[in-house]
Amino acid sequence: MAVEDSFEIVKTVAPLRRQVFDGLRQAIISGRLKPGQRLTERELMAMMNVSRTVIREALRQLETEGLVALVANRGPIVRELTKEEANDLYRMRSVLEGFAARLFAENAADADVAKLAAELEAVEKAYARGDAEEILQSKNAFYQIMTDGAGSETLAQMLGTLHARIWRWRALGLSHADRREGRSEETIHNLHAVLAAIRERDADAAETRMRVETQQAADEVRRLLG
Repeated sequence: MAVEDSFEIVKTVAPLRRQVFDGLRQAIISGRLKPGQRLTERELMAMMNVSRTVIREALRQLETEGLVALVANRGPIVRELTKEEANDLYRMRSVLEGFAARLFAENAADADVAKLAAELEAVEKAYARGDAEEILQSKNAFYQIMTDGAGSETLAQMLGTLHARIWRWRALGLSHADRREGRSEETIHNLHAVLAAIRERDADAAETRMRVETQQAADEVRRLLG
């Protein structure tokens, strides 16, 4: 798939370098740029109508996030993840999202808890419609509310990088034809348990329930990968 067929940048008032980085990043984590695909500077420059310097800066940032790799005699490509790396990422996700749930239970304002509850309703509706992309977007919004309410900028940055790298594995778990029956209901149950613990301001229970959900998500991805 050629780069020019994958996406295009919509220019806004945000700094141009940030727009280019965000556009490439989103194209990778959504799968529009496929694992192993070459990222040719000339094609990206033509597509985005920006300089080579801007493209190279964006590619360097993406390499730092682990989304792009430099390969001898090929140049930058969309990085392919291994099963071993998927296992590592899910272990880190369990720790970080569990900690986010703990901090949210301890620090979030009541208004933030109400926002989290409202977003969980959106997650349930997305699951009911069975749209994998909508489910991902609504769950991302749920986790973003939790991360913001946790009140830790460092944690937010770490989770942002982790979620970018783990996106493709999450999409696999949602859209695979052999997805385990009952897994969707299990997720909803787990997230309601997290929310209930948060409402009680029980940080230990919130962290535990979130870790249960991320562990079960990891188990499902491992099963699908074989």
